Amino acid sequence: MILVFKIINQTKTHTMKVKSLAAAAFVLMSLVSSAQIYNTKTGVIHFVSDAKLEKNEATNKQVNAALNTATGDFGFKVLIKSFEFEKALMQEHFNENYMESDKFPMSTFSGKVANLKDINFGKDGVYNAVVEGDLTIHGVTNKVKETGSFEVKGGKIRGRSTFTIKLKDYNIAIPTAVFNKLSETIQIDVDVTMEKKPQ
Repeated sequence: MILVFKIINQTKTHTMKVKSLAAAAFVLMSLVSSAQIYNTKTGVIHFVSDAKLEKNEATNKQVNAALNTATGDFGFKVLIKSFEFEKALMQEHFNENYMESDKFPMSTFSGKVANLKDINFGKDGVYNAVVEGDLTIHGVTNKVKETGSFEVKGGKIRGRSTFTIKLKDYNIAIPTAVFNKLSETIQIDVDVTMEKKPQ
């Protein structure tokens, strides 16, 4: 900051002063923001397909998630092949026929905490949260707005949410042969515990 102000002197025009001050302010904001980033590489996403004839579920324990408590930016990315099923055959069908994991290897969410002002990330407690943004699955991106919670405890932030998606909204087709074994609507549970990113 001292160097920035030394550059500004009486010979500079008013426009140059404004630009220099704006640049300094931007640097400070960036430093503050970077100090408020919490993340994890071991978040958990669990989903359930509860169809007429069969219930299928899978869990992924390698979810990358990050939260900037200063700006409310929140996002995660999921490697599709990291979902584990109880039945190996279902896992094979999931990757090859439904999700086409080789073609669409990742699912992502990028958005913001919409009610950031209602959450005190500096104080332990459980806070209701509203998160909205872009959810990409199977190469298709949709705008979503979901509710959940953030639990602040012991320097960590745990984010949880349960919501549903429709397979047709993400161009995921259910073959006629297994129509009664897969639900058209999937319940998704997100559970990510994030710690402050080292500086």
